[in-house]
Amino acid sequence: MLVLSRKLEESIMIGDEIEIKVIAVHGETVKLGITAPRSIPVHRKEVYVEIEKENIRAAAMGATVDRIDLLEHIFKEDRKL
Repeated sequence: MLVLSRKLEESIMIGDEIEIKVIAVHGETVKLGITAPRSIPVHRKEVYVEIEKENIRAAAMGATVDRIDLLEHIFKEDRKL
């Protein structure tokens, strides 16, 4: 992990397009401003973790839906016979 020290109003750059700037410091709370292209999602980590959990759950449900679709197709074919 790279650790950098920045003062109020100072920034760091990630590549050519992402800037993270210290906006305010209040006690133990630091406010950061992030400038990034819209194509790059930016989330707080706790939100990111929840999104990942939901994506995993949705993928698992998708597999279930695929199986149901397959069974439905099989039963429709069976009725034709």
